[in-house]
Amino acid sequence: MGSLSQGRRRTSSIAVTRSASRGETGGTVPSTALSLTALPGGLVALPGVYQPQADTRLLAAALADEDLGPRTEVLEIGTGTGALALHAAARGAQVTAVDVSWTAVATARLNAWRHRLPLRVLHGDFEARITGRRFDVVFSNPPYVPAPDNRPPSRGPERAWDAGLDGRAVIDRICAEAPALLRPGGILLMVHSEMCGAEETLDRLAGAGLAAQVRTTLSVPWGPVLRSRRSWLEQQGLAAGAEEWEELVVIRAQRP
Repeated sequence: MGSLSQGRRRTSSIAVTRSASRGETGGTVPSTALSLTALPGGLVALPGVYQPQADTRLLAAALADEDLGPRTEVLEIGTGTGALALHAAARGAQVTAVDVSWTAVATARLNAWRHRLPLRVLHGDFEARITGRRFDVVFSNPPYVPAPDNRPPSRGPERAWDAGLDGRAVIDRICAEAPALLRPGGILLMVHSEMCGAEETLDRLAGAGLAAQVRTTLSVPWGPVLRSRRSWLEQQGLAAGAEEWEELVVIRAQRP
């Protein structure tokens, strides 16, 4: 795993001792598990849909600091259960959410209906479904786990976390498309693991003309997916020794 250079600003960091990593899907998510995104009665997560976890909460905390209101147009890329999209909708924002999984789309729509919150949920790839529109805020918890197969899976729960050999299959696309998705002054928030390179993300966003920084970080223990790939991760130079912690980062970028 890499480390953030001293030349980049870290605005805050948090440490946790509870396992919360990619690889958990399906079930009922209690509202207390969402912290800042808590909704009465919790959220439904249909089988195969990524449940809100540590990366969700970290992104929620960053999103809570942004100015969202009735005239704020927001896009979530990869909505899953819709937890964060509903958090934004509850604050009055006009929210569009997109996901490649029909089950995730159904889950997000169901949760929006249960909580009586307006949420437009689209099925498909964000580049194909979101054309000609610009937003005030775009946020994403994309797939970011390095995988032995460089081709992202086309079905199954693994679509929520597997992202090619370097974990950047979706991250790099979001970096490239961010200027076209954001209005002038618009904000991008994206969470991913330092294992796939925060500096690379910052450099790509800067190259696209955005002012980017690490907003916050969080150290979490490995979940079942990373533990199952220990040997391969060591071969790729992404893990060493008995290390079983990863650092999550939230990147914040603003279009001029």
